[in-house]
Amino acid sequence: MQEAEPNILWTDVTKFVGQLNHDLRNHLNALELQAAFLNEIVAEPEAKEELKRLREVTGEAGAALQKLSSLLARIQPAPMTYRASEFIEDLRSRLEREEAEQATTIEWKSSLGGEQLEVDPILLQDAFLELFRNAFVHQRGPGALVFEVRPAGEKIEFTLREPKTKFDNSMDGWGRRPLSRVRHGHYSLGLYRARSIFEAHHGLFQAQFDSAASVLVTTVSLPIVPA
Repeated sequence: MQEAEPNILWTDVTKFVGQLNHDLRNHLNALELQAAFLNEIVAEPEAKEELKRLREVTGEAGAALQKLSSLLARIQPAPMTYRASEFIEDLRSRLEREEAEQATTIEWKSSLGGEQLEVDPILLQDAFLELFRNAFVHQRGPGALVFEVRPAGEKIEFTLREPKTKFDNSMDGWGRRPLSRVRHGHYSLGLYRARSIFEAHHGLFQAQFDSAASVLVTTVSLPIVPA
């Protein structure tokens, strides 16, 4: 009789990856120190060049592990009252700074007034940036991305519309299945973390694909701070 697969808690997975990450980074740090020492005692230019490349590779591996740690880190917002229109301006500025070329393809629409949010602005920016970065690279169709922000009753609604050349992903459990699609450098953790950040802000996150228009519509709703 075949033994059943273990049903492992996600918290146990994150603890394991965190410890493994820590152990591997210790090894990389030791390797970096050895490479630095060898660079001091060797004289051949070719050897020095190879040591330089070795240190670059260990640095890249360390950065990848650091990024993985941040994706798995527990969401702990430090909220503050923030005018929604100012949040959008700051989000746009950060996007133009970090994704300068792609940011020019976004059409921004806003009908905000003086509404305020109770948010951790950096964490929330991280979550929206993940949505934009996914939109930039995954099956993107011709035309602009449209990002619209408007008040909707007691909430503010953020809507991102992405034209698609095709869309063959299942919408079931959208953003709720970490590690569901794994490839080099990508582990289905970004969207999962973004959803977790929105929900930690008492927000709603949903997505649907409009097959007639070939557009993926992602909507985030966040509560307005009462006046």
